[in-house]
Parts: sequence; structure tokens; C-alpha cells
Amino acid sequence: MQPVVAVIAPGMMGSAVAGRLTSSGLEVRTLLAGRSAATVARAAAAGMRDASMEQIAAADFILSIVPPGEALALAEQLAPALRAAPRRTIFVDCNAVSPETVRRIDAVVRETGAAFVDGGIIGPPPEPDSSKTRIYLSGSDAGKVAGLSAFGLSMPVQPGPVGAASAMKMSYAGITKGFTALGAAMMLAATRAGTDDALIAEMSVSQPALLKWLISQMPKMHGKAYRWVAEMEEIAAFIGADRPGAGFYEAAARLYEAIAADFEGPCVETAALDGFCEKAKSV
Repeated sequence: MQPVVAVIAPGMMGSAVAGRLTSSGLEVRTLLAGRSAATVARAAAAGMRDASMEQIAAADFILSIVPPGEALALAEQLAPALRAAPRRTIFVDCNAVSPETVRRIDAVVRETGAAFVDGGIIGPPPEPDSSKTRIYLSGSDAGKVAGLSAFGLSMPVQPGPVGAASAMKMSYAGITKGFTALGAAMMLAATRAGTDDALIAEMSVSQPALLKWLISQMPKMHGKAYRWVAEMEEIAAFIGADRPGAGFYEAAARLYEAIAADFEGPCVETAALDGFCEKAKSV
């Protein structure tokens, strides 16, 4: 029989992952109680079915795909239903959290009798060709979850125990999203100083690939900045508070926090970033 999968929650990433599975014929359950009309519509478009906590716990696999700051709370919320479930499900934490945090989630899940697999998503919400998005898996039951690769997902197994997949995600996101934070800080500083035109002109000559990457990534960041606050804090924890570099990611968290607030409010900083990118595209 084909496996039943639960995906929580039906955000942009979760609904896209669910859509790949439902298009391959799988039943995908989710929790829609208290969610917005837009979220309910997104879940319906992905073919997801609203379910109770008990029905979620009865799925063969549960994929947790939530903002990093909500990952541990979700496991704690599901724990009573997992404990009462008639059979052993496999809970997969797919969130951008540090190995330390994922081990805390592992402890919560395993206490219920459920199995646990560490996951880390790299790439955008998967489209019909999901090769650009990979969900790395680690832990003793990772191979069982990797069987979902037969249903439209790319799920490579990262050798190592629980925490290995999260370490992979943290190090990758630390480079890509950390670099985006660095670029945003300097774009804004140059704009305030009135040297943005000169910076664009110089980078177009000496760092054209870097400039192209920045202006392609920056506009996509504004609406995601709120999610990246906790992710930067998790990356700082991954590095270690006593290690050089951790402070950079704490600072990046504060930068994304400010950008998220600006995006929801006056849009001064985000407009400046957009203006920089538009100028750069015309060079």
C-alpha cells in the first residue's frame, strides 16, 4: 500500500512539497484549524486534506515544515497524539534548526514512541521538476523516509546520526543567507552614503558574477526575512557562542528583523534595496 504523509504546515514550502506527493497519487494530510483563508486555499490547491491531530499521528510519515522558531513547539503540540497513536509513525523535522535544537525535538518525539529523522531542505519550493530542491535526511530511519523519492521528491541521505542533515542545512544557509545579509547591509550603507552608483559601477567591472547573484536574490528576501530571524540565531548556535563568527549571525538576525518590520510597515529599507537592484540591472 502507498504511504500516507502528513505535512505541517501548508506554507509556501510545505504546500509545494505536498503538491509533489499528491501529484504522485499519495494522500497528504495537514492541520487547517485556525489557518487563514489563503492558507486553506493553498492547501486545497496542493491536494492536501484537513485532518485531526489523531489522523496526523496515524500517518506513515509526518513532515514538519514550519518557521524554525516554531519547530520544537510543533513537536510538543503533537506529542500527546503521537503517544496515543495505534502504530509507530516517523516524524521528520525538515526545519532550519541547529543540530542542538533538532536533538531536543528528537527527544520529545522519541519519548512518545514515534521514530525520528532529521531533515534539512535546500532549494526553493519544489516545482514539477524537483531536482533543484533536496531534503537531506539523517538518522537510523532516514532510508525509510528516502523511499518518498519515488513520489516526486529528492531526498538524499546524509551519512551520520540525527543532527547531520541539520548541520548540512545550517552550513549551506549560513553561506547563502549570511551572504544576502552582508550584501543588504552594504547596499543600504552605500545608498545612505550616496555611493551606491559608484559601488554598482565598480562591482559590474570587478565582481559581475557577485553583483548578478545579489540583485537576483535580494528582492526575494523581503517577504522571507521574518522567517530568517530565527534561522540566523540557529546558525549562530550551530557555530557556537564562544566561536568567532557567531556574532555575525546574531547581527544578521537583527538585520532581518529590521527588514521584516520595514517590509510590513514603511518599506523604506526594502525600497532602497529594490532601488539599488534596479540600478544595477540597468548597468
